[in-house]
Amino acid sequence: MSIWTRISDALSALTSGESLSTVFERLSAPPERSVAFTIAVIALGAKMAKADGLVTRDEVTAFREVFQIAREDEGQAARVFNLARQDVAGFEEYAHRLRGLFGASNRGFCDLMEGLFHIAVADGEYHPAEDDFLARVAEILGMPEPEFQAMRARFVPNAEPDPYSVLGVSPDMPVAEIRKAWRQLVRETHPDSMMARGVPEEAIRLAEKRMIDINRAWDKINEAA
Repeated sequence: MSIWTRISDALSALTSGESLSTVFERLSAPPERSVAFTIAVIALGAKMAKADGLVTRDEVTAFREVFQIAREDEGQAARVFNLARQDVAGFEEYAHRLRGLFGASNRGFCDLMEGLFHIAVADGEYHPAEDDFLARVAEILGMPEPEFQAMRARFVPNAEPDPYSVLGVSPDMPVAEIRKAWRQLVRETHPDSMMARGVPEEAIRLAEKRMIDINRAWDKINEAA
């Protein structure tokens, strides 16, 4: 059974009246936790795409980019996205369930937030309603404010991200400490590390953009040192 079939079955249970807590309880143990993680990304992404009042084709395309969908799974994946948009559970409930499932400040939440940012900016705009949505999800998940701000700096359109914000460091830190922070981020972004955190294989493509941004930020800081 493909992951899309398992996700579709879980979302079908939700739209049929089964509670979110019951579904997540059923998915609480590995390897099914990756299904719960993916459901949360999809559901939050679908709900956030409507935060500015309109789900655009670009946002749907961004969803397809977050999840590398094989041609034979496209129909099932489209059904999953539509089910997520129909689900009556609020986005805050999904965020709270995720925190209960994985614990506060789990590194996997960084991966989830990046997926949401990717969808939010897909239409070339970053709407205030989307910013409020993402800030609230980050708050519920226990993401530190500096980390959220660093992520926002990397994704906001038409803005040159501050390299220090991207790495979550300050300009007055010694270069050696900044290098240490950069190396730590590189380790956390490695696909093996992401898989160990329970990030579904379909979502690991996001790490490519993160690695580029992290290395570009370090290069700028190192060149100026």
